Amino acid sequence: MTSDTSAAPTRAPSTLPYLGVFGLMLGIFLATLDGQIVSIALPTIVGDLGGLDHFSWSVTSYMLTMAATTPIWGKLGDLKGRKGAYMCSVLLFLVGTVLCGLAQDMAQLIAFRALQGLGAGGLMVGALSVIGVLVPAHERGRVQSMVGVMLPVAFVGGPLLGGFITDALDWRWAFYVNVPFGVVALLAVAKGVRLPKERSGGRIDYPGTALLTTAILALTLLAGWAGTRYAWGSAQIALLAVVAAVALAGFVRVEQRAAEPVIPPRLFRNRDFALAQLLSFLAGAVLVSVVNYLPQYLQFVQGSTSTVSGLQILPLMLGMLAAQLITGRLADRGGPDRAIAITGGAVTVTGALLLLLLDTDTPVFAASALTLVLGIGVGILMQSTLLTTMNTAPPRDMGAATGTVTLVRTIGGSLGVAALGAVHLGRMTGELSDRLGERTAEQLASGGELTPSSVEGMSARLRGVVQEAFTSGLHGVLIGTALLSAAAFAVAWFVQGTPAPKSPGPNGSSPRAQIPATSAD
Repeated sequence: MTSDTSAAPTRAPSTLPYLGVFGLMLGIFLATLDGQIVSIALPTIVGDLGGLDHFSWSVTSYMLTMAATTPIWGKLGDLKGRKGAYMCSVLLFLVGTVLCGLAQDMAQLIAFRALQGLGAGGLMVGALSVIGVLVPAHERGRVQSMVGVMLPVAFVGGPLLGGFITDALDWRWAFYVNVPFGVVALLAVAKGVRLPKERSGGRIDYPGTALLTTAILALTLLAGWAGTRYAWGSAQIALLAVVAAVALAGFVRVEQRAAEPVIPPRLFRNRDFALAQLLSFLAGAVLVSVVNYLPQYLQFVQGSTSTVSGLQILPLMLGMLAAQLITGRLADRGGPDRAIAITGGAVTVTGALLLLLLDTDTPVFAASALTLVLGIGVGILMQSTLLTTMNTAPPRDMGAATGTVTLVRTIGGSLGVAALGAVHLGRMTGELSDRLGERTAEQLASGGELTPSSVEGMSARLRGVVQEAFTSGLHGVLIGTALLSAAAFAVAWFVQGTPAPKSPGPNGSSPRAQIPATSAD
């Protein structure tokens, strides 16, 4: 009898609810795919709607609302039911997606992207939360493999699909393509997911969430407007700085007293955990900024179509994915967290500096190949921060910890693309003003006359000026990413290194190989 019991975990028949898991995986796939498709289509979208000076906000509005609502969706699932919360997030995401496709100007696009982000905040956390209670422990390794297959498909296929849709159809289909995926996910989850009706007695930390959102918004506006829309010493910038400081101070105070804090302060008592969050913030700022501005350079300067520009950033994506997989394997074999973090920082700095070689006459093949090194560096950093976070968090806070590292990376991306977007716009418009005059520069930047296709129809002189201006703007972004990467490299040296837990998980694997659930799980 004893031997039968001990053998049960390895011989248990498969109880994996495939239809439900497929719907949840599709939600994770959808969240990843959307960002890849839209990043390739954005140069054409912004040029068509007018308002190149608002390019960064079409990204920032989405990331800001996604970051702010991620903890709310998690807690709503705990209180009202995980399945219902997840399906509501998918539905809200799809509504925002359709409205983005119907946008008639940049103001509408930015607003609808914010609405889309409200739903996107629940896609990843909702799927992982449901998996945490739906999938038996001995099956989680199999689900982890599914994630390992689907994410590379989204990262590689997203840019290609985004480019093809923009070139062959219309940029609006870059949003509409999400609808069939979302509908299938909804139907699969509705039919295939059956969860016990459990409710938690906790409350959503609305004050903490509101203060965190206010602080993020104020910091994002400060990063995007300081030195461009308003002078650094202006009353508007000073007010934003005060609001950000007060909101952050209030957030820390509220979290220390909240019964169910958005981000448990006790996690930051571990030095390596705190440093991992800082590294995650910096990695997010580097990745999102480069991924959103490289396609602009490739399309406006290199003359690539949307489809081709999607192909040209594949080295970055593939390098990032390969680095994450290899880093995970090394860490599972006892690789030191500190050495991995330092290596990631060093490679990221090198990759950012190599991209400064990009110019108006850089061969297309070289421009594409140069992105590989940065992708490898960011991949190492991202995986390192996740592993360090999981190694340093106690089991009861595993969900909150993994949610925090994702939230911080999203905030980093939001602030990074806003700040470096302001740098890009300032350098580009400055170059255009010096060469063509302020009126022409303003008309090109915000008048809706500058699209990748319109550049091809310009005179040789005007096309050369525009391409040099875009290259100058990209160099500003890359200098910023190099500084952020250098900061990550410096921070990595302070990581002490935390050994992975020795005890195996329920399926006989290391706990880091399992998909983390929310804090309530």
